[in-house]
Amino acid sequence: MYVILLQDIVYPSIITAILKRYERKGTMNSQARLQALSAFLKSQRAKISPESAGLPVGTRRRTPGLRREEVAQLAGVSTTWYTWLEQGRDIQVSSSVLDCVANALKLTADERKYLFSLAFETGTSTYPLKQEAAHISPSLHKIIKELHCCPAIISDRMCNIVGWNNAAAHVFLDFERIPLEERNMIRLLFTRREFKRLAVNWDQFASGFLAMFRSYYGQYVEDKWYESFLEEMKRDHPGFTRMWEQSQVSYAPEVHLEFRHAKAGKMLFELTSLHVYGNDDLRCSIYTPAPDTNTEAKMRQLMEEKS
Repeated sequence: MYVILLQDIVYPSIITAILKRYERKGTMNSQARLQALSAFLKSQRAKISPESAGLPVGTRRRTPGLRREEVAQLAGVSTTWYTWLEQGRDIQVSSSVLDCVANALKLTADERKYLFSLAFETGTSTYPLKQEAAHISPSLHKIIKELHCCPAIISDRMCNIVGWNNAAAHVFLDFERIPLEERNMIRLLFTRREFKRLAVNWDQFASGFLAMFRSYYGQYVEDKWYESFLEEMKRDHPGFTRMWEQSQVSYAPEVHLEFRHAKAGKMLFELTSLHVYGNDDLRCSIYTPAPDTNTEAKMRQLMEEKS
């Protein structure tokens, strides 16, 4: 009660200014979240053909995918309500109705989680937005060091590379020679020729990381860094926009990759992504030699030559 008296009588202008500042901050955060929700719904709707949804193809389709009214019909909601949702309007959404929308759009489990995090503002509520230097425990260092034939990379929630083993340095590139501020895996994929020469299926290689990045984006959409980074990538790399708009959502994508190494030649790997539990929200990406191939033998020879 005393606080109320003070703000009403002694410090009205100060309290009003503080309240307005937080109100603006909340509005800006909400807008970023709703814009991301709008973009995601549009992109998912464009991926579904009328045939796959059991709807007649019809005529006069100016854009690929379903129409808004068709998604609304499949979800059992009004066209107006779904239109408002896709436009990014701040409307009331229930879990059951959103689940119907997810079913209509044929979302995967990870895409469904991404949708709910954007719609219910659950992404950043439990995570600090302040990014500090990641801490890699000695035990984690030892784990990836012991993976002699498996390239391993540790990255943070921004896909900054914060750790790697010798195998990764020999297969990809020596990250130690890259300035600290440039060690972002998404950026390196589009700027370094070494990656494009290495990966035979480069689009698939890059798409796996974009899928992980989008999952982080859903969690931390209110962090301004993400919008700034995306704007930079779209501006500097024309091919990025198309791949980002078509990217899926996956918290742990499993990708089969073919590399053409300058010395070892053809090598086949399977990517496994592991979440490192802790305050830094780290991810360990391990490239395991594919079974029934000579990739592991080539890795052993490559490591022996470098040692």
